[in-house]
Amino acid sequence: MGASAAAGLQAVVARPYIISPTRMFTSTTTISGFNLKVAKQGLTNSSGIFSRQSLCERYPSASSKNCRVVTRAMSGETEKGTAYGLPIDLRGKRAFIAGVADDNGYGWAIAKALAAAGAEIIVGTWVPALNIFETSLRRGKFDESRRLPNGSLMEISKIYPLDAIYDTPEDVPEDVKTNKRYAGCSNWTVKEVAESVKNDFGSIDILVHSLANGPEVTKSLLETSRRGYLAAISASSYSFVSLLQHFLPIMNSGGASISLTYIASERTIPGYGGGMSSAKAALESDTRVLAFEAGRKGQIRVNTISAGPLGSRAAKAIGFIEKMIDYSYSNAPLQKELLADEVGNTAAFLVSPLASAVTGSVVYVDNGLNTMGFAIDSSTLAT
Repeated sequence: MGASAAAGLQAVVARPYIISPTRMFTSTTTISGFNLKVAKQGLTNSSGIFSRQSLCERYPSASSKNCRVVTRAMSGETEKGTAYGLPIDLRGKRAFIAGVADDNGYGWAIAKALAAAGAEIIVGTWVPALNIFETSLRRGKFDESRRLPNGSLMEISKIYPLDAIYDTPEDVPEDVKTNKRYAGCSNWTVKEVAESVKNDFGSIDILVHSLANGPEVTKSLLETSRRGYLAAISASSYSFVSLLQHFLPIMNSGGASISLTYIASERTIPGYGGGMSSAKAALESDTRVLAFEAGRKGQIRVNTISAGPLGSRAAKAIGFIEKMIDYSYSNAPLQKELLADEVGNTAAFLVSPLASAVTGSVVYVDNGLNTMGFAIDSSTLAT
């Protein structure tokens, strides 16, 4: 909480966004110039900038063992109209997020964080998943997940069909064109989607790549075919190059682009196969090169987030995602569950003016697991 106060961030009671341990104070405390009047049930200051409420108080059914306090950073002004704090303010910005097809992955969490900061959201959804995604959204199945810290629901201005392994219509094989899963959809290659977004909105400020696929991910690298390996590279890393290549002309100067990578790019993760580790390594290398090229060409920043394991629907294709999550919990410096919202919050920072000098970086959001040299839960350490 001290760090939040020092930064001057507004903290309000909200749904899970940034989670910090519950603490109770019984006396007035000064943190970086803020005189905080504290009481048994919360934390406030004389100007009302800070307030805290435990989840146990909000949700009586929650066990006291797992009580947490919820805070969030937001832009705004005090009741007297004086600006304060260090806001993440994306009002007036428009974001295109490629790879949102449900409500439980990192792409969705990033969309919510950007929306909470004021950005307009448009998304690209894999063509075969488009119908079920739009239907679920329309029927309100995602309404609880859409809820933002201020109580409103995240709005998606438009959903575009997208298959980012095809750059132009000429690249699409005939068997894909005639596949019933693509029936009724048109203009879904990267070039066509970029053109459609330009026609509909004129420009964007933020480009998010939340795409990955390895058809042979369950195979070891020695068992991976050339076709499977190249398919992983195409869908998981070159798709980012293609997206930026086609969207850069319609990105406003000073904009930002981010992608999602994984520690397998630099560490051996047995079982994460099919060329996916190579694809993530390529993605990180491309991030540095694209940061230079897009920076010089359009003043666009390019970064990637190395996120820890999340039990999303897509991740279940790996086959042992729950074990990866358990391993991370047992061995990371911060022994807690990694939340998708924490990746979303980091993304919101990286695309905001607060990160105006950050580009070409791999930013780790994994509770610190990337820093570890060996597994502290190893049975060999008990002998």
